[in-house]
Amino acid sequence: MILYVLRQNNNEKSTAFGKYFAYPVIEETITLEGLAEHMSNHNTPFSKGAITGMLTDMVNCIKELLLEGKNVKIADLAIFSLGIKNNGGSDTEDDFSVSKHIKGVKLRARATGELTTTSLNLEASLKKATAVTKAKKVDPEPEP
Repeated sequence: MILYVLRQNNNEKSTAFGKYFAYPVIEETITLEGLAEHMSNHNTPFSKGAITGMLTDMVNCIKELLLEGKNVKIADLAIFSLGIKNNGGSDTEDDFSVSKHIKGVKLRARATGELTTTSLNLEASLKKATAVTKAKKVDPEPEP
């Protein structure tokens, strides 16, 4: 069950000014160790420690491969890639400077296989949150 809260768009410059949008309530963030414990409870022959080690190595390897300019696809999860955060453009190719025109890089993840927007839409159930405590976080992504 995905809980949501409604927030009003207060940006007067937006075409959606004054409209209400749903945002998911994040009840908990599971760590890599928590994921390993969860996985070890699903009839696997591997211990929490063994799974934690494998997942830690996987994360380090994904980072290494991304920094080598490669994408990493994990079937039925996501294709991980890096993007570039540009800081405006240069008027000519010769005027382009990394220090002036690039803010940095960003991690991108695109759903793939069984984990697609279509399949999530079919499987997800939504419910308006009646009370949200400070311990729960609301997704900070603004509505376009």
